[in-house]
Amino acid sequence: MPSNIQIPSTKAIISAAASVTATAMLIRSFANDIIPQEFRHFFFTKVHQLFTAFSNEVILAIDEFDGLGQNQLFKAAEVYLGSILSPSTKRLRATLPQKEKKINVYMESNEELTQQFNGIQLKWRMVCKQIQPRYVTMPGDYNSTMISEHRYYELIFHKKHKEMVIGEYLPYVLERSKAVEVEKKTLKLFMLGNDRMMGHRGNPWQSVNLDHPATFDTLAMDTDDKKIIINDLENFVRRKELYRKVGKAWKRGYLLFGPPGTGKSSLIAAIANYLKFDIYDLELTDIRTNSDLRRYLISTANQSILVVEDIDCSIELTNNRPKASRAPMHPHQYGQENRVTLSGLLNFIDGLWSSCGDERIIVFTTNHKDKLDPALLRPGRMDVHIYMSYCTPCGFKLLASNYLGITDHPLFLVVEQLMKVTKVTPAEVGEQLLKNGEPETALEGLIEFLEEKKKNVEFENHKSNQQAPEAAVPLELEEEGGNEGETNVISLEAIKDLVKMNKVSPDEVQVIKKDEADIILRGLIQLLLEKKETQVLKIDSGSSAEKLSLT
Repeated sequence: MPSNIQIPSTKAIISAAASVTATAMLIRSFANDIIPQEFRHFFFTKVHQLFTAFSNEVILAIDEFDGLGQNQLFKAAEVYLGSILSPSTKRLRATLPQKEKKINVYMESNEELTQQFNGIQLKWRMVCKQIQPRYVTMPGDYNSTMISEHRYYELIFHKKHKEMVIGEYLPYVLERSKAVEVEKKTLKLFMLGNDRMMGHRGNPWQSVNLDHPATFDTLAMDTDDKKIIINDLENFVRRKELYRKVGKAWKRGYLLFGPPGTGKSSLIAAIANYLKFDIYDLELTDIRTNSDLRRYLISTANQSILVVEDIDCSIELTNNRPKASRAPMHPHQYGQENRVTLSGLLNFIDGLWSSCGDERIIVFTTNHKDKLDPALLRPGRMDVHIYMSYCTPCGFKLLASNYLGITDHPLFLVVEQLMKVTKVTPAEVGEQLLKNGEPETALEGLIEFLEEKKKNVEFENHKSNQQAPEAAVPLELEEEGGNEGETNVISLEAIKDLVKMNKVSPDEVQVIKKDEADIILRGLIQLLLEKKETQVLKIDSGSSAEKLSLT
Protein backbone atom coordinates (compact mmCIF):
# COMPACT_ATOMS: atom_id res chain seq x y z
CA MET A 1 0.00 0.00 0.00
CA PRO A 2 1.60 3.24 -1.08
CA SER A 3 2.32 5.89 1.61
CA ASN A 4 0.72 9.32 1.40
CA ILE A 5 3.57 10.95 3.44
CA GLN A 6 5.68 13.29 1.37
CA ILE A 7 9.31 13.90 2.38
CA PRO A 8 10.20 17.60 2.09
CA SER A 9 12.94 18.51 -0.27
CA THR A 10 16.38 19.62 0.87
CA LYS A 11 15.65 23.14 -0.29
CA ALA A 12 12.55 23.29 1.86
CA ILE A 13 14.46 22.05 4.96
CA ILE A 14 17.20 24.64 4.52
CA SER A 15 14.62 27.36 4.00
CA ALA A 16 12.73 26.36 7.16
CA ALA A 17 15.95 26.25 9.23
CA ALA A 18 16.92 29.70 7.98
CA SER A 19 13.49 31.01 8.86
CA VAL A 20 13.69 29.59 12.40
CA THR A 21 17.18 31.00 12.89
CA ALA A 22 16.10 34.43 11.68
CA THR A 23 13.12 34.34 14.00
CA ALA A 24 15.34 33.36 16.94
CA MET A 25 17.76 36.16 16.18
CA LEU A 26 14.91 38.62 15.96
CA ILE A 27 13.50 37.44 19.28
CA ARG A 28 16.96 37.67 20.90
CA SER A 29 17.49 41.17 19.56
CA PHE A 30 14.05 42.17 20.73
CA ALA A 31 14.72 40.66 24.19
CA ASN A 32 18.06 42.48 24.49
CA ASP A 33 16.45 45.80 23.59
CA ILE A 34 13.25 45.46 25.58
CA ILE A 35 14.04 43.18 28.55
CA PRO A 36 16.44 44.76 31.13
CA GLN A 37 19.83 43.13 31.59
CA GLU A 38 19.18 42.52 35.28
CA PHE A 39 16.02 40.56 34.48
CA ARG A 40 17.81 38.47 31.84
CA HIS A 41 20.62 37.72 34.30
CA PHE A 42 18.08 36.68 36.93
CA PHE A 43 16.24 34.45 34.43
CA PHE A 44 19.36 32.63 33.24
CA THR A 45 20.62 32.27 36.81
CA LYS A 46 17.40 30.55 37.85
CA VAL A 47 17.55 28.26 34.83
CA HIS A 48 21.14 27.37 35.68
CA GLN A 49 20.18 26.68 39.30
CA LEU A 50 17.36 24.47 38.12
CA PHE A 51 19.72 22.26 36.16
CA THR A 52 22.45 22.24 38.81
CA ALA A 53 20.03 21.42 41.63
CA PHE A 54 20.18 17.82 40.55
CA SER A 55 23.98 17.81 40.29
CA ASN A 56 26.44 16.72 43.01
CA GLU A 57 29.16 19.07 41.79
CA VAL A 58 30.22 22.28 43.54
CA ILE A 59 31.88 25.09 41.60
CA LEU A 60 34.20 27.39 43.55
CA ALA A 61 35.01 30.61 41.64
CA ILE A 62 38.30 32.43 42.34
CA ASP A 63 38.23 35.90 40.75
CA GLU A 64 41.35 37.73 39.66
CA PHE A 65 40.31 40.85 41.57
CA ASP A 66 38.63 41.31 44.90
CA GLY A 67 36.86 44.63 44.58
CA LEU A 68 39.53 47.08 43.41
CA GLY A 69 42.49 45.01 44.58
CA GLN A 70 44.12 41.84 43.31
CA ASN A 71 43.01 38.52 44.77
CA GLN A 72 46.09 36.78 46.19
CA LEU A 73 44.39 33.37 45.96
CA PHE A 74 44.01 33.81 42.19
CA LYS A 75 47.71 34.57 41.84
CA ALA A 76 48.58 31.54 43.99
CA ALA A 77 46.34 29.27 41.88
CA GLU A 78 47.90 30.62 38.68
CA VAL A 79 51.44 29.89 39.89
CA TYR A 80 50.50 26.48 41.30
CA LEU A 81 48.65 25.29 38.20
CA GLY A 82 51.56 26.42 36.02
CA SER A 83 53.77 23.95 37.91
CA ILE A 84 51.47 20.90 37.45
CA LEU A 85 50.41 21.30 33.80
CA SER A 86 49.72 17.93 32.21
CA PRO A 87 50.81 16.85 28.69
CA SER A 88 47.14 16.86 27.66
CA THR A 89 46.88 20.64 28.19
CA LYS A 90 46.75 22.04 24.66
CA ARG A 91 46.73 25.81 25.17
CA LEU A 92 49.35 27.47 27.38
CA ARG A 93 50.44 31.04 28.05
CA ALA A 94 54.13 31.93 28.52
CA THR A 95 55.49 35.23 29.87
CA LEU A 96 58.91 36.69 30.70
CA PRO A 97 58.43 39.68 33.02
CA GLN A 98 60.80 42.60 32.86
CA LYS A 99 64.05 42.07 34.83
CA GLU A 100 63.23 38.38 35.28
CA LYS A 101 65.37 35.48 34.04
CA LYS A 102 62.96 32.54 34.08
CA ILE A 103 59.97 32.00 31.79
CA ASN A 104 56.59 31.60 33.49
CA VAL A 105 54.07 29.19 31.96
CA TYR A 106 50.34 29.36 32.79
CA MET A 107 47.10 27.68 31.72
CA GLU A 108 45.36 29.60 28.96
CA SER A 109 41.72 30.72 29.02
CA ASN A 110 38.96 28.11 28.76
CA GLU A 111 41.35 25.23 29.40
CA GLU A 112 40.71 22.48 31.96
CA LEU A 113 43.05 20.50 34.22
CA THR A 114 42.19 17.50 36.38
CA GLN A 115 44.08 16.63 39.59
CA GLN A 116 43.92 14.06 42.37
CA PHE A 117 44.35 15.22 45.99
CA ASN A 118 44.07 12.83 48.95
CA GLY A 119 41.92 10.47 46.92
CA ILE A 120 39.45 13.07 45.61
CA GLN A 121 39.17 14.34 42.05
CA LEU A 122 39.39 18.06 41.36
CA LYS A 123 38.92 19.93 38.12
CA TRP A 124 40.30 23.39 37.37
CA ARG A 125 38.92 25.57 34.59
CA MET A 126 40.22 28.96 33.47
CA VAL A 127 37.39 31.29 32.37
CA CYS A 128 37.81 34.64 30.63
CA LYS A 129 34.98 37.01 29.65
CA GLN A 130 34.98 40.45 28.09
CA ILE A 131 33.55 43.21 30.32
CA GLN A 132 33.17 46.95 30.33
CA PRO A 133 36.57 48.58 30.99
CA ARG A 134 37.22 49.51 34.63
CA TYR A 135 40.16 50.59 36.77
CA VAL A 136 41.80 48.50 39.47
CA THR A 137 44.85 48.96 41.73
CA MET A 138 47.80 46.61 41.33
CA PRO A 139 49.92 45.54 44.33
CA GLY A 140 52.70 48.00 45.17
CA ASP A 141 51.28 50.64 42.81
CA TYR A 142 49.12 53.55 43.91
CA ASN A 143 48.10 54.26 40.29
CA SER A 144 45.09 52.52 38.73
CA THR A 145 45.21 50.14 35.77
CA MET A 146 42.36 49.65 33.29
CA ILE A 147 41.15 46.09 32.58
CA SER A 148 38.61 44.96 29.98
CA GLU A 149 38.21 41.26 30.77
CA HIS A 150 36.99 39.25 33.72
CA ARG A 151 39.27 36.31 34.50
CA TYR A 152 38.61 33.71 37.13
CA TYR A 153 39.29 30.07 37.96
CA GLU A 154 36.55 27.52 38.56
CA LEU A 155 37.42 24.71 40.96
CA ILE A 156 34.92 21.86 40.48
CA PHE A 157 34.56 19.01 42.98
CA HIS A 158 31.96 16.76 44.64
CA LYS A 159 29.93 18.53 47.29
CA LYS A 160 30.80 15.96 49.98
CA HIS A 161 34.45 17.10 49.77
CA LYS A 162 33.69 20.77 50.38
CA GLU A 163 35.29 20.95 53.85
CA MET A 164 38.44 19.16 52.73
CA VAL A 165 38.86 21.45 49.71
CA ILE A 166 38.47 24.66 51.72
CA GLY A 167 40.27 23.51 54.86
CA GLU A 168 43.13 21.47 53.38
CA TYR A 169 43.45 21.80 49.62
CA LEU A 170 43.40 25.59 49.25
CA PRO A 171 46.01 26.12 52.03
CA TYR A 172 48.10 23.48 50.26
CA VAL A 173 47.84 25.45 47.01
CA LEU A 174 49.00 28.60 48.82
CA GLU A 175 52.03 26.89 50.34
CA ARG A 176 53.04 25.18 47.11
CA SER A 177 52.73 28.42 45.15
CA LYS A 178 55.09 30.14 47.61
CA ALA A 179 57.64 27.36 47.17
CA VAL A 180 57.40 27.61 43.38
CA GLU A 181 57.85 31.40 43.49
CA VAL A 182 60.96 31.02 45.66
CA GLU A 183 62.44 28.55 43.17
CA LYS A 184 61.79 30.88 40.25
CA LYS A 185 62.54 34.10 42.10
CA THR A 186 65.09 36.52 40.71
CA LEU A 187 66.57 38.42 43.62
CA LYS A 188 66.26 42.19 43.46
CA LEU A 189 68.26 45.08 44.90
CA PHE A 190 65.93 47.99 45.64
CA MET A 191 66.85 51.65 46.07
CA LEU A 192 64.80 54.81 46.43
CA GLY A 193 63.83 56.21 43.04
CA ASN A 194 64.18 59.80 41.86
CA ASP A 195 60.46 60.18 41.10
CA ARG A 196 59.66 60.44 44.81
CA MET A 197 61.52 63.78 44.93
CA MET A 198 58.98 65.21 42.46
CA GLY A 199 55.96 64.08 44.44
CA HIS A 200 55.04 61.21 42.08
CA ARG A 201 52.68 58.64 43.49
CA GLY A 202 53.36 54.93 43.37
CA ASN A 203 56.04 52.67 44.72
CA PRO A 204 59.03 54.82 45.81
CA TRP A 205 61.46 51.93 45.24
CA GLN A 206 63.11 50.97 41.98
CA SER A 207 65.05 47.77 41.49
CA VAL A 208 67.81 46.02 39.60
CA ASN A 209 68.61 42.32 39.55
CA LEU A 210 70.87 41.20 42.38
CA ASP A 211 73.57 39.09 40.74
CA HIS A 212 76.07 39.13 43.60
CA PRO A 213 77.82 35.72 43.66
CA ALA A 214 78.69 35.73 47.37
CA THR A 215 77.65 32.66 49.37
CA PHE A 216 78.61 31.31 52.77
CA ASP A 217 80.93 28.90 50.97
CA THR A 218 82.94 31.77 49.50
CA LEU A 219 83.03 34.07 52.56
CA ALA A 220 86.49 34.47 54.11
CA MET A 221 85.25 33.85 57.64
CA ASP A 222 86.01 31.23 60.26
CA THR A 223 83.90 28.13 59.76
CA ASP A 224 82.48 28.24 63.29
CA ASP A 225 81.35 31.86 62.84
CA LYS A 226 79.55 31.00 59.61
CA LYS A 227 77.77 28.07 61.25
CA ILE A 228 76.55 30.33 64.05
CA ILE A 229 75.12 32.84 61.55
CA ILE A 230 73.46 30.14 59.42
CA ASN A 231 71.86 28.50 62.47
CA ASP A 232 70.54 31.86 63.65
CA LEU A 233 69.01 32.56 60.22
CA GLU A 234 67.37 29.15 60.04
CA ASN A 235 65.94 29.51 63.53
CA PHE A 236 64.51 32.88 62.57
CA VAL A 237 62.69 31.81 59.38
CA ARG A 238 61.04 28.76 60.99
CA ARG A 239 59.84 30.44 64.18
CA LYS A 240 56.92 32.48 62.90
CA GLU A 241 54.48 30.95 65.39
CA LEU A 242 56.93 31.40 68.27
CA TYR A 243 57.33 35.11 67.51
CA ARG A 244 53.56 35.47 67.38
CA LYS A 245 53.15 33.49 70.60
CA VAL A 246 55.53 35.69 72.60
CA GLY A 247 54.15 38.91 71.08
CA LYS A 248 57.18 39.95 69.01
CA ALA A 249 57.30 41.26 65.46
CA TRP A 250 58.74 38.65 63.10
CA LYS A 251 62.03 40.43 62.38
CA ARG A 252 65.72 40.11 63.21
CA GLY A 253 68.39 42.78 63.59
CA TYR A 254 72.07 42.33 62.72
CA LEU A 255 74.91 44.77 63.37
CA LEU A 256 78.02 44.21 61.25
CA PHE A 257 81.01 46.16 62.51
CA GLY A 258 84.71 46.13 61.80
CA PRO A 259 87.40 47.75 59.63
CA PRO A 260 86.70 48.56 55.96
CA GLY A 261 87.29 45.73 53.50
CA THR A 262 86.47 42.90 55.90
CA GLY A 263 83.46 41.59 53.95
CA LYS A 264 80.40 43.27 55.49
CA SER A 265 78.68 43.81 52.12
CA SER A 266 79.59 40.30 50.96
CA LEU A 267 78.00 38.83 54.09
CA ILE A 268 74.76 40.71 53.37
CA ALA A 269 74.71 39.33 49.81
CA ALA A 270 75.42 35.82 51.13
CA ILE A 271 72.46 36.08 53.52
CA ALA A 272 70.20 37.24 50.68
CA ASN A 273 71.29 34.37 48.42
CA TYR A 274 70.87 31.86 51.25
CA LEU A 275 67.35 32.95 52.23
CA LYS A 276 66.22 34.10 48.74
CA PHE A 277 65.36 37.52 50.20
CA ASP A 278 65.37 40.80 48.26
CA ILE A 279 67.57 43.65 49.55
CA TYR A 280 66.37 47.20 50.20
CA ASP A 281 69.31 49.60 50.35
CA LEU A 282 68.21 52.56 52.47
CA GLU A 283 70.28 55.75 52.30
CA LEU A 284 69.15 57.82 55.28
CA THR A 285 70.85 60.98 54.05
CA ASP A 286 68.41 61.05 51.10
CA ILE A 287 65.33 61.13 53.37
CA ARG A 288 63.97 64.42 54.67
CA THR A 289 61.55 63.57 57.46
CA ASN A 290 60.53 60.76 59.81
CA SER A 291 57.17 60.59 58.01
CA ASP A 292 58.93 59.94 54.70
CA LEU A 293 61.03 57.26 56.40
CA ARG A 294 57.89 55.47 57.64
CA ARG A 295 56.26 55.65 54.21
CA TYR A 296 59.28 54.16 52.49
CA LEU A 297 59.73 51.38 55.03
CA ILE A 298 56.12 50.18 55.05
CA SER A 299 56.27 49.90 51.26
CA THR A 300 58.97 47.22 51.49
CA ALA A 301 57.91 43.63 50.89
CA ASN A 302 57.97 40.71 53.28
CA GLN A 303 60.87 38.26 53.12
CA SER A 304 63.35 41.06 52.58
CA ILE A 305 66.54 42.53 54.02
CA LEU A 306 66.66 46.22 54.91
CA VAL A 307 70.25 47.50 54.81
CA VAL A 308 71.59 50.77 56.23
CA GLU A 309 75.31 50.95 55.55
CA ASP A 310 77.66 53.14 57.59
CA ILE A 311 74.92 53.97 60.07
CA ASP A 312 77.31 56.14 62.10
CA CYS A 313 77.72 58.44 59.07
CA SER A 314 74.08 58.44 57.97
CA ILE A 315 72.40 60.10 60.93
CA GLU A 316 73.25 61.85 64.18
CA LEU A 317 73.45 58.90 66.58
CA THR A 318 74.51 60.27 69.92
CA ASN A 319 73.33 59.92 73.46
CA ASN A 320 72.09 63.50 73.39
CA ARG A 321 68.88 63.24 71.41
CA PRO A 322 67.97 66.46 69.58
CA LYS A 323 64.89 68.20 70.83
CA ALA A 324 61.91 68.43 68.54
CA SER A 325 61.77 71.67 66.60
CA ARG A 326 58.89 73.39 64.97
CA ALA A 327 58.23 72.03 61.50
CA PRO A 328 58.72 74.46 58.61
CA MET A 329 55.79 75.77 56.61
CA HIS A 330 56.91 73.83 53.51
CA PRO A 331 58.59 70.64 54.68
CA HIS A 332 59.61 69.55 51.19
CA GLN A 333 61.26 72.72 50.05
CA TYR A 334 64.57 72.36 48.25
CA GLY A 335 67.64 72.43 50.42
CA GLN A 336 65.82 71.59 53.64
CA GLU A 337 68.03 70.16 56.37
CA ASN A 338 67.81 66.42 56.98
CA ARG A 339 65.39 65.93 59.88
CA VAL A 340 65.39 62.14 60.17
CA THR A 341 66.10 61.49 63.84
CA LEU A 342 67.30 58.53 65.85
CA SER A 343 63.91 58.44 67.55
CA GLY A 344 62.17 58.11 64.17
CA LEU A 345 64.45 55.25 63.18
CA LEU A 346 63.98 53.43 66.48
CA ASN A 347 60.18 53.71 66.22
CA PHE A 348 60.23 51.65 63.07
CA ILE A 349 62.83 49.15 64.24
CA ASP A 350 61.26 48.43 67.60
CA GLY A 351 58.05 50.48 67.88
CA LEU A 352 54.50 49.97 66.67
CA TRP A 353 55.56 50.32 63.05
CA SER A 354 57.88 47.32 63.38
CA SER A 355 54.88 44.98 63.08
CA CYS A 356 54.01 46.29 59.60
CA GLY A 357 55.47 43.33 57.76
CA ASP A 358 56.70 39.80 58.42
CA GLU A 359 59.93 37.86 58.00
CA ARG A 360 62.18 40.88 57.69
CA ILE A 361 65.86 41.24 58.48
CA ILE A 362 67.38 44.62 59.35
CA VAL A 363 71.15 45.01 58.88
CA PHE A 364 73.23 47.98 60.00
CA THR A 365 76.92 48.27 59.16
CA THR A 366 79.54 50.50 60.73
CA ASN A 367 83.29 50.86 60.98
CA HIS A 368 83.00 52.44 64.43
CA LYS A 369 80.64 50.65 66.80
CA ASP A 370 81.68 52.92 69.67
CA LYS A 371 80.07 55.90 67.92
CA LEU A 372 76.57 54.39 67.99
CA ASP A 373 73.95 55.27 70.57
CA PRO A 374 73.51 52.40 73.08
CA ALA A 375 69.75 52.63 72.48
CA LEU A 376 70.35 51.33 68.96
CA LEU A 377 72.42 48.35 70.09
CA ARG A 378 70.20 46.69 72.64
CA PRO A 379 68.46 43.31 71.92
CA GLY A 380 65.19 43.73 70.10
CA ARG A 381 66.81 46.24 67.78
CA MET A 382 70.21 44.85 66.93
CA ASP A 383 69.82 41.26 68.14
CA VAL A 384 73.11 39.89 66.78
CA HIS A 385 76.43 41.78 66.75
CA ILE A 386 78.94 40.34 64.26
CA TYR A 387 82.53 41.53 64.31
CA MET A 388 84.08 41.38 60.84
CA SER A 389 87.74 40.87 61.68
CA TYR A 390 90.92 41.09 59.67
CA CYS A 391 91.84 38.06 57.62
CA THR A 392 92.55 34.98 59.72
CA PRO A 393 94.50 31.84 58.71
CA CYS A 394 91.18 30.03 58.20
CA GLY A 395 89.92 32.85 56.00
CA PHE A 396 93.17 32.87 54.01
CA LYS A 397 92.92 29.14 53.27
CA LEU A 398 89.38 29.63 51.97
CA LEU A 399 90.52 32.52 49.77
CA ALA A 400 93.40 30.43 48.44
CA SER A 401 90.96 27.65 47.62
CA ASN A 402 88.57 30.06 45.86
CA TYR A 403 91.18 32.03 43.93
CA LEU A 404 93.94 29.48 43.30
CA GLY A 405 92.12 26.16 43.64
CA ILE A 406 94.56 24.80 46.24
CA THR A 407 94.00 23.67 49.82
CA ASP A 408 97.62 23.29 50.93
CA HIS A 409 101.05 24.64 49.99
CA PRO A 410 104.46 24.95 51.71
CA LEU A 411 104.15 28.76 51.63
CA PHE A 412 100.92 28.68 53.64
CA LEU A 413 102.88 28.57 56.89
CA VAL A 414 104.86 31.69 55.98
CA VAL A 415 101.68 33.58 55.10
CA GLU A 416 99.94 32.54 58.31
CA GLN A 417 102.91 33.63 60.43
CA LEU A 418 102.94 37.05 58.78
CA MET A 419 99.18 37.42 59.29
CA LYS A 420 99.66 36.97 63.03
CA VAL A 421 101.76 40.15 63.20
CA THR A 422 100.24 42.13 60.28
CA LYS A 423 96.65 43.29 59.98
CA VAL A 424 95.35 42.64 56.48
CA THR A 425 91.76 42.53 55.22
CA PRO A 426 90.26 39.71 53.11
CA ALA A 427 89.82 42.25 50.31
CA GLU A 428 93.56 42.97 50.28
CA VAL A 429 94.43 39.25 50.31
CA GLY A 430 91.97 38.55 47.50
CA GLU A 431 93.41 41.36 45.39
CA GLN A 432 96.94 39.95 45.73
CA LEU A 433 95.82 36.40 44.87
CA LEU A 434 93.96 37.73 41.84
CA LYS A 435 97.13 39.15 40.27
CA ASN A 436 98.45 35.77 39.17
CA GLY A 437 96.74 32.46 38.54
CA GLU A 438 99.87 30.40 39.24
CA PRO A 439 99.76 29.42 42.95
CA GLU A 440 103.49 29.70 43.63
CA THR A 441 103.81 33.16 42.10
CA ALA A 442 100.60 34.41 43.70
CA LEU A 443 101.65 33.28 47.18
CA GLU A 444 105.10 34.81 46.79
CA GLY A 445 103.47 38.08 45.78
CA LEU A 446 101.21 37.91 48.85
CA ILE A 447 104.20 37.27 51.13
CA GLU A 448 106.03 40.24 49.63
CA PHE A 449 102.94 42.40 50.15
CA LEU A 450 102.63 41.33 53.80
CA GLU A 451 106.30 41.95 54.51
CA GLU A 452 106.10 45.41 52.94
CA LYS A 453 102.96 46.16 54.93
CA LYS A 454 104.72 45.04 58.12
CA LYS A 455 107.67 47.34 57.41
CA ASN A 456 105.36 50.28 56.75
CA VAL A 457 103.55 49.72 60.04
CA GLU A 458 106.82 49.52 61.96
CA PHE A 459 108.07 52.71 60.30
CA GLU A 460 104.85 54.56 61.15
CA ASN A 461 105.10 53.41 64.77
CA HIS A 462 108.73 54.53 64.95
CA LYS A 463 107.85 57.89 63.42
CA SER A 464 104.92 58.32 65.79
CA ASN A 465 107.14 57.65 68.81
CA GLN A 466 109.69 60.21 67.62
CA GLN A 467 106.99 62.86 67.30
CA ALA A 468 105.49 62.14 70.73
CA PRO A 469 105.60 65.17 73.14
CA GLU A 470 108.59 64.83 75.44
CA ALA A 471 107.15 66.82 78.37
CA ALA A 472 104.43 64.32 79.04
CA VAL A 473 106.31 62.28 81.65
CA PRO A 474 107.02 63.96 85.00
CA LEU A 475 109.96 62.95 87.19
CA GLU A 476 110.53 63.43 90.89
CA LEU A 477 113.95 64.77 91.82
CA GLU A 478 115.35 64.81 95.32
CA GLU A 479 118.45 67.00 95.68
CA GLU A 480 121.41 65.61 97.63
CA GLY A 481 121.54 67.06 101.11
CA GLY A 482 117.94 68.23 101.01
CA ASN A 483 115.29 67.51 103.57
CA GLU A 484 114.13 63.92 103.62
CA GLY A 485 110.99 63.41 101.61
CA GLU A 486 111.30 66.73 99.75
CA THR A 487 111.13 66.24 95.98
CA ASN A 488 111.08 68.51 92.98
CA VAL A 489 109.05 67.30 90.00
CA ILE A 490 110.88 67.60 86.69
CA SER A 491 109.89 66.56 83.21
CA LEU A 492 111.62 64.88 80.34
CA GLU A 493 112.68 68.34 79.29
CA ALA A 494 114.88 68.45 82.42
CA ILE A 495 116.46 65.16 81.47
CA LYS A 496 117.04 66.57 77.99
CA ASP A 497 118.89 69.54 79.47
CA LEU A 498 120.83 67.20 81.71
CA VAL A 499 121.83 65.14 78.70
CA LYS A 500 123.00 68.25 76.87
CA MET A 501 124.94 69.43 79.89
CA ASN A 502 126.76 66.11 80.11
CA LYS A 503 127.35 66.08 76.34
CA VAL A 504 125.54 62.81 75.61
CA SER A 505 125.28 62.20 71.88
CA PRO A 506 121.87 61.42 70.29
CA ASP A 507 123.12 57.98 69.32
CA GLU A 508 123.60 57.15 72.96
CA VAL A 509 119.95 57.91 73.75
CA GLN A 510 117.57 55.54 71.96
CA VAL A 511 113.85 56.29 71.23
CA ILE A 512 111.86 54.29 73.74
CA LYS A 513 108.38 52.87 74.12
CA LYS A 514 106.32 53.56 77.17
CA ASP A 515 106.18 49.93 78.26
CA GLU A 516 109.98 49.82 78.13
CA ALA A 517 110.36 52.95 80.27
CA ASP A 518 111.90 51.27 83.30
CA ILE A 519 114.60 49.50 81.30
CA ILE A 520 115.49 52.49 79.17
CA LEU A 521 115.52 54.90 82.10
CA ARG A 522 117.84 52.58 83.99
CA GLY A 523 120.18 52.70 81.01
CA LEU A 524 119.88 56.47 80.85
CA ILE A 525 120.65 56.74 84.56
CA GLN A 526 123.74 54.59 84.12
CA LEU A 527 124.83 56.77 81.23
CA LEU A 528 124.43 59.95 83.27
CA LEU A 529 126.35 58.42 86.18
CA GLU A 530 129.23 57.80 83.85
CA LYS A 531 129.11 61.40 82.59
CA LYS A 532 128.69 63.09 85.92
CA GLU A 533 129.33 61.51 89.29
CA THR A 534 127.95 64.33 91.42
CA GLN A 535 124.40 62.99 91.36
CA VAL A 536 123.03 59.64 92.39
CA LEU A 537 119.90 58.21 90.67
CA LYS A 538 117.60 55.68 92.31
CA ILE A 539 114.49 54.07 90.76
CA ASP A 540 111.94 52.80 93.22
CA SER A 541 110.88 49.19 92.72
CA GLY A 542 107.77 48.92 90.52
CA SER A 543 108.02 52.54 89.32
CA SER A 544 106.68 53.49 85.92
CA ALA A 545 107.50 56.13 83.39
CA GLU A 546 105.01 58.38 85.12
CA LYS A 547 106.99 58.73 88.39
CA LEU A 548 110.69 58.38 89.21
CA SER A 549 112.80 59.30 92.28
CA LEU A 550 116.13 61.06 91.74
CA THR A 551 118.54 61.74 94.65
